[in-house]
Amino acid sequence: MNPAQAYILSKPEPWRTMLIELQAIIKSTVPEVEETYKWNLPFYMLDGKMFCFLNFRTSFVDVGFPRGVEISVHKEALVGGEKRKNLRSLRYKNMKDIDYKVFMDVLLNFASRDNLKK
Repeated sequence: MNPAQAYILSKPEPWRTMLIELQAIIKSTVPEVEETYKWNLPFYMLDGKMFCFLNFRTSFVDVGFPRGVEISVHKEALVGGEKRKNLRSLRYKNMKDIDYKVFMDVLLNFASRDNLKK
């Protein structure tokens, strides 16, 4: 089992189920991502560059986007702050919070940004 999968499976429920679901959405929406494990988190790389990561925090799951300030859709759903200059994230406290359309739109928008393709 790879370290990213071990991270996800080691989390308590209901977080494990949420992480598995988010992982599946990332991989199916942007199938060219490469799942890696960096900084003790499941990381997804696209064209050799950081794309997004999954992070279980005590009361929510964070889908983080390094350079997320460049995302141009659903900005109202993205969380900044916490001394995060460029990083933005989508946060989910339960399965009902996951808006699949918003999540997939953000993934596709971020995957298509010009500077990621360079």
